[in-house]
Amino acid sequence: MSLRSQMLIDKSFVLAQIDPRLYGSFIEHLGRAVYGGIYEPDHPTADENGFRLDAMEAIRALQVPIIRYPGGNFVSGYNWEDGVGPKKDRRRLLELAWWTTETNEVGTNEFADWAKLVGSEVMMAVNLGTRGIDDARNLIEYCNHPSGSYYSDLRISHGYKEPHRFKTWCLGNEMDGPWQIGTKTAVEYGRLANETAKVMRWVDPSIELVACGSSSSGMSTFADWEATVLDLSYENVDYLSLHAYYNNNSNDTANFLASSLNLDSFISSVAAICDYVKAKKRSKKKLMLSLDEWNVWHTIGSSRAEERWQIAPPEFEDVYTHEDALAVGCFLITLLKHADRVKMACMAQLINVIAPITTETGGPLWLQTTYYPFLHASVYGRGTVLHTVNSSPKYDAKDYTDVPYLESVCVYDEEQGYITVFAVNRHLTETMELDLDIRSFGDLSLIEHIVLQHEDLKAVNTKANPHHVKPHHDGLSVLDNGHVKSNLAKASWNVIRLQTKQG
Repeated sequence: MSLRSQMLIDKSFVLAQIDPRLYGSFIEHLGRAVYGGIYEPDHPTADENGFRLDAMEAIRALQVPIIRYPGGNFVSGYNWEDGVGPKKDRRRLLELAWWTTETNEVGTNEFADWAKLVGSEVMMAVNLGTRGIDDARNLIEYCNHPSGSYYSDLRISHGYKEPHRFKTWCLGNEMDGPWQIGTKTAVEYGRLANETAKVMRWVDPSIELVACGSSSSGMSTFADWEATVLDLSYENVDYLSLHAYYNNNSNDTANFLASSLNLDSFISSVAAICDYVKAKKRSKKKLMLSLDEWNVWHTIGSSRAEERWQIAPPEFEDVYTHEDALAVGCFLITLLKHADRVKMACMAQLINVIAPITTETGGPLWLQTTYYPFLHASVYGRGTVLHTVNSSPKYDAKDYTDVPYLESVCVYDEEQGYITVFAVNRHLTETMELDLDIRSFGDLSLIEHIVLQHEDLKAVNTKANPHHVKPHHDGLSVLDNGHVKSNLAKASWNVIRLQTKQG
């Protein structure tokens, strides 16, 4: 006997407009993300600047609106001047975040060029580990000021007459982490972030700034860190960052698929801290959130490369399973449910390093299982998120209670007339009958029901079998009298798409 669940959807119950940057990603100078990932001059598909065209094609399809760069832990020891100017003059340096050798073949300008080619904006990060206010103001002058000053004219001399006009800037990275170069206390960081934000805005008042929240909700300083940092910088920053990674290293799938409840709680807690500081300061400003690192990361506890000072060694190249794709789908649904506060999010990372895309050096690329829910959410999850009234059977897991078997959200693109329901059936053995009550939309047509499913929860895509886990468009959904009756396969990701007749 199958499970039964319901969703009541009303177009008047609007939660929030979705910021497209919710579907951002991240590329750090780590492992083969840059060298051997997006950049491989000797690859058969490389363009005249050394960028892999096959990687560009796979990334363009994701429609990623913003990409965080250059780190990550890397940024806390990075001197941006080493990555600009003639390549023949750039130095090879020891990179201490990951114990590798950085060739500096790709730097700020090259990455800006590449981001344009894949249709993305750049979320730029400044080094607040080994550096600080002075270098941040110099970097933003180099990147965003038109001309007539030392650093803007230096950019022009490097072949970039027009400024990059990067809008979004991260004020360092994970500055509470003992692994970070230049770790700081909350007071040290809060004061530095505030003063750096001031001078960066003086150079370019149009920018948006992201302050570092805790590196994870598991940090012993979590909550106190956020409150202290914001107490010192609230009026000069626009976003607070969150980082969240999950895994199934205990091989407890039911518990793993429930971990999106942890993400939900984490986001709500940080939003509450922001609102506490707002109330304390009697501020009229509402701070938004940037989940600028999130993903499934099985190798998170592993060390840096065993052999030091290699150039772009393979690191953290997790191979993702079908159940990992389901977890990613649940995380994406959670992000959409918090679209009123989470305006930016970066799946970490984009290629090779805990990524939805894997490349072989000199060879092909293939799409991991996690590519597909991210693709569907990015392409079809634009517009507004609607409040829905859901009814679903629940279960208890090791770390969570009352976990709904149905994890779902509805997105309405009023301009195009599209209604999209994203749904995960968490049940590992039972089909779910889902009743979507969408009568408030009037006359509709059913476009398609996309399904990602596999009998083997541990199934993966590989070079030898790149299409082992991939979605199909034969989902079982029927539209009848204002209701959609859908069968959601066990352990499946579903995308049910409809259109109003006016659309």
